[in-house]
Amino acid sequence: MISIDPKEITTPKLHGYLQSSIGPRPIAFASTLDENGNPNLSPFSFFNLFSTNPPILIFSPSRRVRDNTVKHTLLNVEKTREVVINVVNYDMVQQTSLSSTEYADGVNEFLKAGFTQLSSEVVQPFRVKESPVQFECKVNDIVSLGDGGGAGNLVICEILKMHISEEILDENGNIDQHKIDLVSRLGGNWYSRSSESLFEVEKPLTTLGIGVDNIPKFIKESTVFNGNDLGKLGNVEALPTSEEVAIFVQESFAVKGVLSSDDTQKIHTMAKEFLDQNDVMTAWKVLLSEKK
Repeated sequence: MISIDPKEITTPKLHGYLQSSIGPRPIAFASTLDENGNPNLSPFSFFNLFSTNPPILIFSPSRRVRDNTVKHTLLNVEKTREVVINVVNYDMVQQTSLSSTEYADGVNEFLKAGFTQLSSEVVQPFRVKESPVQFECKVNDIVSLGDGGGAGNLVICEILKMHISEEILDENGNIDQHKIDLVSRLGGNWYSRSSESLFEVEKPLTTLGIGVDNIPKFIKESTVFNGNDLGKLGNVEALPTSEEVAIFVQESFAVKGVLSSDDTQKIHTMAKEFLDQNDVMTAWKVLLSEKK
C-alpha cells in the first residue's frame, strides 16, 4: 500500500486520486442567472444532501486546478443567492457532460446542450425540464475553503420547492430507484448508472443484531464466507431454535443429502447460496444443522 502526504504531491495528481477513490458521487446540475439575467447551467460532482429539516443541499464549485480561476456558477450565486439543482439521470448524461464545456461568459448552456428552460416558481433561475427531480433553492451561505487551484467553495442551499416527475414514482407514490435511473461520477471519464447495479441492504434499525462477534468460530473461519456474508449473519436478532432447525432438516431432502456427505465445504456453500438470495434465516438453519 502506498502512503501519500497531500502536501507532497501535485494538486492535479491529488485531484485524480481523490476523484477516483471517493465515489460514485451524485451530480448537482446547477442552474443560475448572472446579474444581467443570463442563464448558466453546469454540473458539479462535489455534491450531496446534508439535512432534511431544514432541507439542505451543498455543492462545491471548486477553483480550477490548472489556472486557479473560478466558475460562472460561483460568481452567479454570490450575486443572486439563488440556484436550481437538477438531478441527472441516464437519459440526459451526454447532454449534461456537453454543458460542462467552458463556454464564454453569457453563453446559454441550455441552448448549447439542448435542454429546455422551465420557469421556476419561487426563484429566478430556470429548471431543466428533462431532469426528473428539480430543487429550487436559496443560498444560505458560501464557505470558501482556500484560495489556490482546486480549493472548494461550499454553496449551502436550502430547498424552497421540490418538483418530481410522476413518471419516476411507484404505485405508492414513492420514487422508484429503477425508474429514476440516476447517474453519478467516478474518476476520469467514468460514470456509474445506479439502475444497473441496485441491491438492497437491510438497515439494522428496528432490530438489534447479534453481531459478528457472536457468530460461531467455525463459521467465521470458513473460507466460503466473506465480510458481507458475516454482516448478514450478524444482522439477525436471534438464531433459529433447535426445534426449528430440526424441523427444517427433516423437511429438506437437499439438506439431508448434503449433511450425509459430512462435507463442511458443501454445507457452507449451500448456506452461502441462501445468503446470496438474502434468505438469512434459512442460511442459519443450514449452518446450525451442521452441528446436529
